[in-house]
Amino acid sequence: MITVRHLSLLIKRRYELYMTKKVKKPFEKINFSLDPISPITEAQKLAFQSDKNLVLHGAAGTGKTFISMYLGLQSISDGEHRQLIMVRSAVPTRDIGFLPGTEQEKSKVYEVAYSQIATELFQRGDAYQGLKDKGVLKFMTTSYIRALTLSDCVVVIDECQNMTFHELDSIITRAGDNCRLIFSGDFLQSDLNKYREQSGLKDFLKIIRKMPSFDLVEFSLEDIVRSDLVKEYLVTKYSTL
Repeated sequence: MITVRHLSLLIKRRYELYMTKKVKKPFEKINFSLDPISPITEAQKLAFQSDKNLVLHGAAGTGKTFISMYLGLQSISDGEHRQLIMVRSAVPTRDIGFLPGTEQEKSKVYEVAYSQIATELFQRGDAYQGLKDKGVLKFMTTSYIRALTLSDCVVVIDECQNMTFHELDSIITRAGDNCRLIFSGDFLQSDLNKYREQSGLKDFLKIIRKMPSFDLVEFSLEDIVRSDLVKEYLVTKYSTL
């Protein structure tokens, strides 16, 4: 039963979202201009056409992370969401334990790819840090996502093939009001060693496939756009091994 107080809070929240979409222009306050891009392959077109939560999976070099970041930033530019949150697993940090500093400092090595993408999308080298400084973009590992409620944002869960079921479950149950989730990964390139950990992704996808709020887009070798060399190598690899 919805009480008068609950209704009042709901109306207030909807009004705040409306004003955010109507007035707030996050890129203008830092003098950033997002370069428009268009999908190249059929799989990319499917990702662009979807207005649901997404799972983008398939071969390396198909632009999954690039597209995920662009869709999130475009949504912010259009006033549909307030923030883009990039999430990666902390599991691989056991391989860089020798690096000095805190876990947050160690995790910065994973942000390099996102910085490169931001540079390309905005055509300026300080784009990634500028977006972070203004709170438009946030990077976090799965270690810090518990107890959070992710609202009014696009959450890109990158390299999700390296996440256990527990991590994936923790992320999806954080989704709050006006939150869009985009899972991205190449399920043939998992860094997890234990079979039980690897099977967690399969179990998670069994659930996602039954949810009408998700679209699953599979990227094949034909969707590789990184370079002809990468495409040639992967085609040869999978036909040989």
